[in-house]
Parts: sequence; structure tokens; C-alpha cells
Amino acid sequence: MVQMQSVEEMQKLGKDNMDLAMKSFGTWSKSAQAIAIEVADYTKSSFELGTSTLEKLLGAKTFEQAVEIQQGYLKSAYEALVAEMTKINGLYSDLAKDAYKPYEGLFSKAH
Repeated sequence: MVQMQSVEEMQKLGKDNMDLAMKSFGTWSKSAQAIAIEVADYTKSSFELGTSTLEKLLGAKTFEQAVEIQQGYLKSAYEALVAEMTKINGLYSDLAKDAYKPYEGLFSKAH
């Protein structure tokens, strides 16, 4: 009877560990998809900003106007990059927290 309990306990432990792994994998998968979408959106908007800036530069009447356009582009591109890196950093932080959640109870039992 004792051995049967041990086998059942081992099966339950195996199932519980598989459930935890699947939850964690689901979190990783969902978060990786969100990060990929965010990077794709940023890439698209960055390309559009570069294209519109090039069009403005080609239409510039003076050297000073061209310099002003380029400075505006650099400022906008830098601000967009900083904002995007902040967003992606938040997504990675959320990923780490969410992936750890299924294991919180397991780690608290170990201590």
C-alpha cells in the first residue's frame, strides 16, 4: 500500500511539474509574440519616419532648411528609440515575472 501511494505521488508530482512547465511555456510564447509584434511595429514606423524625412529633404529649398529637417529627424528618431526600448524593457520584465509565477508556490515550499 505504501508503494502504491508513492507511485501515485510521483505521478501527481510529474503531472504538476508538466502543468507548471506548460504554463511557463505559454507565457514565454505569448510574451515572445508580443515582443516580436512590438519590434515589427517600431521597425515599420521607423522606416516611415525615414522615408518622410527623405522626401522633406529632397524638397528643401535651402541648406539651412535641410539641416533643420535632419535635426528634427534625429530628435524624433532618438525619442522614438528611447520610448521603444522602454516598452520592450517592460515587456521583458513582465515576461520574467509572468514566467516565474507558476513556480512561486514550488519555490516557497522548498524553503
